[in-house]
Amino acid sequence: MQLHDLKPAAGAHRKARRIGRGTGSGRGKTSGRGQKGQNARSEGFRLGFGFKNPFKRIYSVVNVSKLSRFPAGSTVDAASLAEAGLVRAGLDVKVLGTGSLDRKLTVVAHAFSSSAREAIEARGGTVTVIGEPRKIGPRRLAAKTAKRAPKADEPEPVASPPSGEVAPKGRVGRPEQSEAQESTPDQAEE
Repeated sequence: MQLHDLKPAAGAHRKARRIGRGTGSGRGKTSGRGQKGQNARSEGFRLGFGFKNPFKRIYSVVNVSKLSRFPAGSTVDAASLAEAGLVRAGLDVKVLGTGSLDRKLTVVAHAFSSSAREAIEARGGTVTVIGEPRKIGPRRLAAKTAKRAPKADEPEPVASPPSGEVAPKGRVGRPEQSEAQESTPDQAEE
């Protein structure tokens, strides 16, 4: 037997469908994809219609339950997590609170969920956040500080009448007139 004698079993190999080879082939022009629409596009979706956040942070996440493999009292950082195969090297690390922790650890990461922070500190461990704190611009900083400080020069708000009383209604579109001025035309001529 030679190499050229080898053939696949009957029905094991199907011939590839040749699309886009003219209208006579039956799969020409739109190549079996129909007209326009999402599935007619090359990637299967239309590009340029979504918002892409340029400030999005991508984390490699690890749950608290996975930290139990480290010895008690040790320091767990991004390098040790990558070495253990729990996270991808080079990405920021975020610790999430799923599962339980049964030992005291010092965990150093770029971000922590509130439940993860509570779980680590409940066992006597410590949490250290790597990196700069999130910066805010001067306008937002001014708005934040203005909300915190009470305004002293602002006058007291005018008290509304008690709930049982109704405030007097004035005439709409006409200035207030005294009773002496409100006279009928007959009285004014006399």
